[in-house]
Amino acid sequence: MSITYGATGLRRTAARKRYVSHVFRQYWRAFLQWRCRERLRTDLCNLSDRELMDIGTTRGEIDYVASNQWRDPRGIRSVE
Repeated sequence: MSITYGATGLRRTAARKRYVSHVFRQYWRAFLQWRCRERLRTDLCNLSDRELMDIGTTRGEIDYVASNQWRDPRGIRSVE
């Protein structure tokens, strides 16, 4: 009976380790995405108004563009 209990205990420990590593990976990905958004936001804020007009955005749209990089703020599909 102790062997069965030991095997069950090992499975539970392994499952907990996988859960912890999964949670850590989720937090790490979220952190990397946040850094990417902040870097983009900083780069866009450093552009002049003329340069922003050239790429088709305004200062008021910088936060939206940084948070939704895959969407076009005007609702037009971008060519990539």
